[in-house]
Amino acid sequence: MHSFDIDQPSSGLKDNTLVYQGQVLKNGVHSSELPSNPNSWQKNLDDDEVAVLSLRNLIFDICNHNGGGHGGSAIGMSAIGVALYKHVMRYNPMDSEWFDRDRFVLSNGHCAMFLYALNYLVGYPNWTMEEIKGYGSAKTNGYKTICHAHPEIEVPGIEVTTGPLGQGIANAVGLAIASKNLAAQYNEPGYDVIKSRIYCVSGDGCLMEGVALESISLAGHLQLDNLVLVYDNNAVTCDGPLDWINTENVNQKMEACGWYVLDIADGSYDVKQIAEALQTAQGLKGRPVFINIRTIIGLGTQVAGTAKAHHGVFDDLSVRKSKALNGQDPSATHQVPSKSLEYFRERQIYGQGLQTEWNSLIQKYGEKFPEKASDLAARRQGKLGTRYREILEDLDSARFQGLATRDVNGILIEELWPVCRALCGGGADLVNSNKVYYADTDVFHPLTSYSGRYIRYGIREHAMASISNGIAAYNPGTFLPITATFFMFYLYAAPGVRMGALSHLQVIHFATHDSFAEGQNGPTHQPVELDSLYRAMPNLQYIRPCDGEELIGAWKIALESRNTPSILSLGRDPVGQIPNTSRSKVAKGAYVLLDPHDAKLTLVSCGTNLHYVVAAAATLGAEGLSTRVVSAPCFDLFDKQDRQYRDHVFPCDGKPIISVEEYVATIWARYTTASIGMTGYGYSASNLSNYERFMLDEKGIVERVRSYISDLGGSNARMSGWTQI
Repeated sequence: MHSFDIDQPSSGLKDNTLVYQGQVLKNGVHSSELPSNPNSWQKNLDDDEVAVLSLRNLIFDICNHNGGGHGGSAIGMSAIGVALYKHVMRYNPMDSEWFDRDRFVLSNGHCAMFLYALNYLVGYPNWTMEEIKGYGSAKTNGYKTICHAHPEIEVPGIEVTTGPLGQGIANAVGLAIASKNLAAQYNEPGYDVIKSRIYCVSGDGCLMEGVALESISLAGHLQLDNLVLVYDNNAVTCDGPLDWINTENVNQKMEACGWYVLDIADGSYDVKQIAEALQTAQGLKGRPVFINIRTIIGLGTQVAGTAKAHHGVFDDLSVRKSKALNGQDPSATHQVPSKSLEYFRERQIYGQGLQTEWNSLIQKYGEKFPEKASDLAARRQGKLGTRYREILEDLDSARFQGLATRDVNGILIEELWPVCRALCGGGADLVNSNKVYYADTDVFHPLTSYSGRYIRYGIREHAMASISNGIAAYNPGTFLPITATFFMFYLYAAPGVRMGALSHLQVIHFATHDSFAEGQNGPTHQPVELDSLYRAMPNLQYIRPCDGEELIGAWKIALESRNTPSILSLGRDPVGQIPNTSRSKVAKGAYVLLDPHDAKLTLVSCGTNLHYVVAAAATLGAEGLSTRVVSAPCFDLFDKQDRQYRDHVFPCDGKPIISVEEYVATIWARYTTASIGMTGYGYSASNLSNYERFMLDEKGIVERVRSYISDLGGSNARMSGWTQI
């Protein structure tokens, strides 16, 4: 372990007591009163100390202006902020999208004002003081501000949306993978066109979350030495002292996970030592770096070092003292001393210089390596090319007859992987069952090459989804991550999938074994209810194709949905013949397969149940119940169609419309008059016997439809209301 200890052993600081500039501090409060003339003391402070106080005082004002916020950790982390934003990170405040910038992730996103204050101080043009004043406001009468309660990716100067603890660490791992991959593909000796490093700040909570532990383990295994995780170790959680709930040796845990560990005892004041540690991290190779920095939550206030400092306003006396110490007017708010503002704003000139140098390097790179430069330019612009469209359009789905959709998907991945360079990612240790194609030489790993695009995520479903969001966020369009596992295990991944949808990040998730046809593994592996979660999730396309033809259409949609993640829900077993499926009509979300002129009812289904519906329709027709059949692979797409089309697919004429699917029927009630589906969990048995057991095969569907039609007795099915049959 590399140590940057000050005055105390690395195991921790007793009673939050530190020694700073020869003065004893208790809970961050000076033991003596301020000198009678605070300005005379100010002259003894160096530029960094003034910068820390200026940042801290601005955070006080942000927190108190509208009656609260999560300011305690932000106050304690001020020296970390100055070290990162003034002395270490490569970025250009005048161009938040500069491609080779270092990325900063605030995983403990409730400390958002820390990031907002720094963005203002270093001079991001959109981060004005008026915006800053909007933090925590009621936002009535349509008022808007970019200072949300948690950082949101849509705002310049923010790399990823954070807030749910641990997600930011996983995102940072994804960003580091993206940077490593690009550097391995495009850098040449003397032409390091990709140098971006990833810095992530985390609190106690993030490090306890499962998604963070999964991601930390993977990052150590992959030896991501372009990643630095800064631990704001203030030993306090929202409910009380950290040792109420966690007493592990976090340094030893990180070392065991393959990380270098640097230790700093005084992170509340010592900017120089923090900067030295961060600069040391840049020279450490072969492992990511964890910097354990002790800070004091709510430093310099009456609640310092306690859970009461986690959120809420701070006492006026402490705020006034802090401002007086910095030579500021204690009665003024939202004012930054001109000296400090100039000190921070120098980063504008510095950042523009970095970007100018990089632009010059890119120009020389293009002259010497024109093919690589052209490819990199296309990746930066998010261009997928046209070859994938040609492949999807030319494929003859007849070759997929008799194959399960998971098998067809494997073939499509193999076809598209070489021509779509943005595709990257992998599966959670089930790729043989998921049928995900990859070559051993294309694995992303230091023993193979960081230029590889296939990532072995291991049994880390939550991290897989959240890391993929980070990869996608590196520069939207440059990467198109994929993930794969059984559909049931996307329950583990759901928080990450949700964050991707909320953040408008394009990721394609392959969910195989998506019904009780999974078979003998039983109800623990049979996701009878999980479709409801993903079909309800905004800005997520849940697509359940019934055969290879529809899967081709689903791929085209997923590849071209640049601001939306997609889940392709795929079956384990072959399906029977289904007539008239159409790759182009998948984009409609639902479309008519069979439409006899004298139809008395409509059956609608998707995925692995649709071929049973087709067979049942034939049987009902032979009995005199002429039956329409509709395929509905994606409700999100169907809901975007005009009213005339939707009424064509699901007529409002009072005739029965019955859905059939191996899931608990929830969303179907929006479209149908009745549903045939699951009302409980599955069963450990073969797929065929389960369709029979739960009356979802041809025979069961026919029997249940007959019963429903009999109960209606010719009445208007719409007026009778939706029912489970």
